[in-house]
Amino acid sequence: MSAKLYCFGESGNAYKAALTLTLAEMEWQAKFVDYFNGATRTPEFRALNEMGEVPVLIDGDVTLTQSGVIQDYVSSKTGRLGGRSAAERRDILRWVFWDNHKMSSQAGMTRFLMNFLPADRRVPEVISFMQARLKAAYGVLDTHLDGRAWMVGDQITIADNACCGYLYYPEPFGFDRKDWPNIDRWLDRIAAQPGWKHPYDMMPGNPSDRA
Repeated sequence: MSAKLYCFGESGNAYKAALTLTLAEMEWQAKFVDYFNGATRTPEFRALNEMGEVPVLIDGDVTLTQSGVIQDYVSSKTGRLGGRSAAERRDILRWVFWDNHKMSSQAGMTRFLMNFLPADRRVPEVISFMQARLKAAYGVLDTHLDGRAWMVGDQITIADNACCGYLYYPEPFGFDRKDWPNIDRWLDRIAAQPGWKHPYDMMPGNPSDRA
């Protein structure tokens, strides 16, 4: 039986889960969540996830929310993308938590403010502040990747899938690959993995659908 991932294409957090499922070669189906028409605020969805967020993974009797938890579950179940030792797994989780706290949450907010919020509700000072924080995070990531192919160890792991989650999106939010050469090369390595797809190709939902 295929696992079901409740997701939509614009969500970088859902992309982390979808990419992990795909690269771990775990069978899954996308269940489109119409976020921009309020689907996550309905009682039906809140019964599925009280937090009112995607992604949600249903695999048999297991229902999980939060991208990092889903990634860890998929890695544990399939034996893939989890590192070669307990020490590596701890380091992988360190970077997953760092990304959730320092990069993806801020990238998601900034991208939303700049692209999906009506123009008359955008606050330039908030956007500038968030972009400055993101620039610091990109610097940490780019420095860490200097001389490394992957975030942890010698193979791709869920740390890579977490940290790349928002960086393939085309909408402007203060990230330009050419400014960060180590990140740029790393994103190319991830994209070269068998099964990789751009988030708008991997999950249903695209800004062009609402144009």
